[in-house]
Parts: sequence; C-alpha cells; structure tokens
Amino acid sequence: MAERHWLEHLGVALPVIQAPMAGAQDEELACAVATAGGLGSLPCALLSAAAVSEQVAQYRQRTHAPVNLNFFCHRSPPPSLDALAAGRARLEPYYRELELEDVGTSGASRRPFDAEMCGVVEALRPEVVSFHFGLPDAELVERVRATGARLIASATTVAEARALEAGGVHAVIAQGAEAGGHRGTFLAQRSDDDAELGTFALVPQIVDAVRVPVIAAGGIADARGVAAARALGARAVQVGTAYLRCAESRISVPHRRALEQARDDSTRVTNLLTGRRARGIVNRVMRELGCLDASVPPFPLAATALAPLRARAEAAGNGDFSPLWAGQAAALASGTSAAHELTERLAAGWS
Repeated sequence: MAERHWLEHLGVALPVIQAPMAGAQDEELACAVATAGGLGSLPCALLSAAAVSEQVAQYRQRTHAPVNLNFFCHRSPPPSLDALAAGRARLEPYYRELELEDVGTSGASRRPFDAEMCGVVEALRPEVVSFHFGLPDAELVERVRATGARLIASATTVAEARALEAGGVHAVIAQGAEAGGHRGTFLAQRSDDDAELGTFALVPQIVDAVRVPVIAAGGIADARGVAAARALGARAVQVGTAYLRCAESRISVPHRRALEQARDDSTRVTNLLTGRRARGIVNRVMRELGCLDASVPPFPLAATALAPLRARAEAAGNGDFSPLWAGQAAALASGTSAAHELTERLAAGWS
C-alpha cells in the first residue's frame, strides 16, 4: 500500500490533486474532489487573509479531508501610472467601441505570499501548502514547514526543480507547456513557446534530477494521461482544466462555452491578460493584438486596464477580454459534469 503514492500518509486516498484555480473556484470544488479521495485545493492569491480563513472554515465544516492552500510568490511591481497609461492606450479602440472612459483601478489584485498570509497558514495549519512562481523568502518557508504542512511548488525546467528541492519543498510539480493558466516559471522567462518543455518530456527528466516526489501537471485530462504520467515516474498528477468543466467550478458563461467548444489547437500562451505568460483559449484581444507583447504592464498590472472591458463584454455574454484559461487537453474533458466523478475516473488510470 505504501508504494501507491506519496500523499497516502496525509490521508489522501487517490493520487489526484485538483489544481488551484484563482477566480474560477471556491471551497465547493475542493470539497467535491476531497470527498472522492483526491486532494482538494484552495487558491489564495486573489483572497484577503479573512477570506482565506473563511474558505478553509467552510471546507473543514464539510469534510475532514486534507486541504492544499495555494499562493503566488511573485514580486509585486511598484504602482506605476505610466505603465497603466500605456496599457490603457493600447486598448483605446476597444474602450471607444464599448463606450467606456476611465480605466480606474478595478483589476483583480494578485497577492504574493507574505508575513500576514504566513500567519494565516500558521493559524489554519493546512496539510499541504503549494507555491507558484517559485518560493517565498527562506524565513517564510521555514515557518510554513514548522506547521507540519507539506510544501509543493511548480517547476517548468529541471533547473527550477533542483532549486525548489534545495529550497525545502517536499514534492515538485512538473508543469509542462501543455498546462492551462499561468506558467510557474521563476528562474528565467521564455521568449517563445518552442523553449517550453512538454509534460511528458519534462516529468522523467525532473524525476531523474531530484530525490523528492514529482507531480505531473499539464495535458492530463483523463485516465490515459494519468497512466502515462505514472509510467514516467510521477507519484501523483495535478489536473486543472478538466475540473473547470465540472458543475462546481465558478467560471463565467463565456469561459464555460469556450471550453465546450475547445479543440486541440484552441489555446495559446499569452501575457496580454495579466502581464505574465499563461495558456488560455484564444479570444478576440489575443487574435487582434497578438498573444505576446513585451510592452504590456508587468504582472499583475496588465489586468487593470482590461478589467472594465472584461466586465462589459462578459455582461454581454462574450469572453473577448477574459482570461479563458485552459490547457491543450481541454477537448479531452468533454462530458465532465461532477468533480467527484472526474476524480474517480482519473484515479482509474493509476491502477
């Protein structure tokens, strides 16, 4: 039994981790995964300390299963009126078209892990804490480890995986180029998609390079992908896009419709929507402005100028300016309806 996967000692029955998806879920999705035997995750980058505590309280009321709290580890850029003005100017034709005037400051703020959030982790004592965009300062890492939580973090290269192991993680998420949402890159930003390693090239190389367990992420949406990841040495899988199709997700109507219509070639990596590279379904702004642009405001400021356009477009039923995050395997998730059913189907690939 001990050979099945590394999460068992935490009380997680199945080697399936639901990827934390900020803005697309709450505790309901995480609970559904957990009650099926997987590891439910709560994304915290868009939440206040009080909101994190509230979601964990709701989770604990509904299940005694372990939970994963996920945080971003980016460095927040200083407020820049020039950067915001530049972002706004590029979008001026769309503002005129939709009869919008003021960009304001309504973009959702992505919060990096800090001392206050570390205090929340110490109070809540989640079983797993995961990080994206590297690790926080060593002092904060040690404080999290002292709670007894297992630390996991995303790597997009072998060098990043080695850095995470040296930084004290208990497991590494090997995030391949196929994965939806933000790339976890933290040592160097790639200039093009060709420099990105796919999941099934990346996983075995990271398995060979580190001594901690490796979790495969990207391009896994059914039992076949799980079986392939296991064959390459992964000790668990992390799945995101397929869970977006579940009834428990909180995505917008345009996002859900785009996922239903997704094909193998529907996604691209873009930095237009937040200022950082992320994979999503191509929408109008990506088609017309190009997916990558070095001049966009830095993460997460780029979302500020887009926020009024997104709100107006979504109210009209379209995702022209929305982050329609999805991985390359989105089309494989067809027919997904309930998170507990998906978790069980995925886990079938492990046997």
